[in-house]
Amino acid sequence: MSITRNNHYIPQWYQEGFFENSRNKLAYLDLKPPQKKLDDGRLISQRALFDAPTSRAFVERDLYSTFFGTSVNDEIERGLFGQIDTTGSKAVRAFVEADVSGWMRHFKHFFEYIDIQKIRTPKGLNWLRMQYPELSQNELMFEMQGIRMMHCTIWTEGVREIVSAEDADVKFIVSDHPVTVYNHAVPPEAGKIDPGITLKGSQTIFPLNKDFCLILTNLEYARDPAVNALEKRTFARNFRNSMVKTDAFIRTRKLTGSEVAQVNFVLKTRACRYIAAGRKEWLYPERTATVSWTDIRKTLLPPNAGLWHFGGEMFAKFDSGHVHYQDEFGRTEKKRDFLQKVPPTTLRPRDACPCGSWLSFKACCQPKAISLRPEWTEKSIRERNVMLLNGIVKVLNLREEPDWVEVRRALTDEKISKIYSLFEALWPLETDLLRLLPKPDGTPRAVYTGAIHPSMIAEFALAAPLYFGELLIEHPFLHAGTVRKEFSPIENPLRYRGEFLKSVSLFLKLMPLVERRLINLVPDPGNFDPHLRRQVMQMAEMRAAEIMVRKGQDTCLEKLMSDDLRRNLMALPKEYLRRQLAKISPELNGDKLEEMLREVEVLKENDPLAVLHTNDVIGEKGGQFSLMKLAPNFEMTMYLAQAIGASIVTDSPFRYQEIKGAIRRRAGHAAAALTTLSDEIERSVFLFPQESLFVAQLAAEGGFDGFPATMSESFKYLATLPERGTRPNVERRLAAQLGRAQSNAQRLLRGSEVPATLGRVKCVFPGGGIQDHTINRLLLMSNSEHHMSQVPMAFFIQRP
Repeated sequence: MSITRNNHYIPQWYQEGFFENSRNKLAYLDLKPPQKKLDDGRLISQRALFDAPTSRAFVERDLYSTFFGTSVNDEIERGLFGQIDTTGSKAVRAFVEADVSGWMRHFKHFFEYIDIQKIRTPKGLNWLRMQYPELSQNELMFEMQGIRMMHCTIWTEGVREIVSAEDADVKFIVSDHPVTVYNHAVPPEAGKIDPGITLKGSQTIFPLNKDFCLILTNLEYARDPAVNALEKRTFARNFRNSMVKTDAFIRTRKLTGSEVAQVNFVLKTRACRYIAAGRKEWLYPERTATVSWTDIRKTLLPPNAGLWHFGGEMFAKFDSGHVHYQDEFGRTEKKRDFLQKVPPTTLRPRDACPCGSWLSFKACCQPKAISLRPEWTEKSIRERNVMLLNGIVKVLNLREEPDWVEVRRALTDEKISKIYSLFEALWPLETDLLRLLPKPDGTPRAVYTGAIHPSMIAEFALAAPLYFGELLIEHPFLHAGTVRKEFSPIENPLRYRGEFLKSVSLFLKLMPLVERRLINLVPDPGNFDPHLRRQVMQMAEMRAAEIMVRKGQDTCLEKLMSDDLRRNLMALPKEYLRRQLAKISPELNGDKLEEMLREVEVLKENDPLAVLHTNDVIGEKGGQFSLMKLAPNFEMTMYLAQAIGASIVTDSPFRYQEIKGAIRRRAGHAAAALTTLSDEIERSVFLFPQESLFVAQLAAEGGFDGFPATMSESFKYLATLPERGTRPNVERRLAAQLGRAQSNAQRLLRGSEVPATLGRVKCVFPGGGIQDHTINRLLLMSNSEHHMSQVPMAFFIQRP
């Protein structure tokens, strides 16, 4: 079988829809005609306007080919696009005709075709290439397939209109990027890449043929054209399930020749190089479309009379009895008013910052670009954690009963259920976590990945913000909405007694640092994005074959698991425990057996994480869930670090090996950067205080400011290293700067009597950063617009 290497990125069947009368050719215009150098040195442009058959137009050699050594593979052209074009051609023809039953049959294939058509063009592939630091041709083809269907949910939830040029003296043209995005607030000179479809004012234009054109408009903008066109639409999540009316299309408008020319002007302006039309004169819409770019929106806005087809709430009852609810933006939960905020209309520099940091506006968001500010219209992550703290204090009566033993004695299943219910209420499953997280803005930050356990977190993570800046830690509380009802801590609190104590203990230990903005306690992003969670799990499973877990690899983690098992055994009913002890040690008589049981009670009281109420239910219904979280996992750690512009900090040998493995996969044994600074760090011994209030005091006094400042400079240096190259003077200065900070800080610590852990730090400063294409794809799928393309550095803390 011959290999197809000339790839049509605009299918021939689609081009044929723009033929005029009985012609079998189109008039083509090259917007960037090749230039020829004459003998006298002058440059002249070669022919720009020409007629050609569809076989010779909108084609590029090896655009979709993949290469394996000297072998060329055309499976994407034949297999992927062959099938999509077959179903897509039927779908496009169905929507050209007024056949409602055909719309419903072909609805899915129609939007699937439009989605891949947007990405498969040279302009679309160039956009995709820009989302990654570097892609080979084979990798580009893999990533193109990985993000398929990314736009479909947003498009189908908007206002769908098909306008007609049947009565106009001008017909629609076709460009080399036919799925075009218009936003009246983003003029063509603002950039060659189309604005995002999730911006409220963005409208997607796709000519179906010379007489019909599809226009997709976000609902909020269609209702109120005065909205901020550059704000994202409500619930702008790409990959999710949504229900829409498949027969809802507005088909009432017939455009005039001038209006068709305006649509053609947008298509021509957003084209990459080529446009085509049934007649040559239609290739110059700027001659008749005399309105401004902004005023074109009047032509593209759908008629108010047709908007009743779209929006509104939806209820669907299934055979199981379940009733599915969905609002007009695809959300399945009602908005929780107590989480909403109204931003101030005017702000002075000394006013409290609306982002919820409790800093002044001048010290917080004022210096940042609007796109780099956290959300102002919802309670911040920090504010929600403070609300959770207040709820825990009230439910457990911590103000009146500060003794932890008595708090554990008074613990009931009702109290456990209430607190898990509060956590679930503070974090709706459709929370847009990326909007609440900080953006890469130069602030020193790090993502901690390790054992989320109160016995482990104090060793290094508690004091890590002194050295690395604001530390993001995954929230210890399980989200009840992410598990089945029978496993929910709200419905079955009995099974979460031990886990609840661990979560509350860790939370109370971290909150003094959360309140002082040294730690950012964040729920797992996968809680709010099922597609992200599935993708992360699949990626982890694919890596599982490479993972070798050996006994003794992480002795601290093994000890935590052993301790949790011991606590679960001590929580067994006394009678059951008595029988087990008698079976294990039959030589024990009654008195000695009772004495041993009393010693178990003493052990439980002295262990702050032990449940003091015995579990009276044995068996499946009374079993205890004991979660051991080494979190976030590698993929989610990278995802968060790139999303907020942070380094990675871990005290897990296992996670450290995964980080080094990622570097080997991408760059082999690439040369490390900042070796002078790395040597300075790795030969030092650091002290990590284990008391939250003391850590907060040290941070407030400023004695450790030299560390985060050095980390921030090093982060910026490494992030721009591939483009700028090494600067030995800067590297030596950073090492000296850290040496001075280390000398001052350790002197302060050695003069205190607060318990502290000695630690050594290993550095990961790869020349090209820590990077994995799968993470960039996850961020792209999550509709992230401001993130790092790689993680510049990571640190591994261990005992000497």
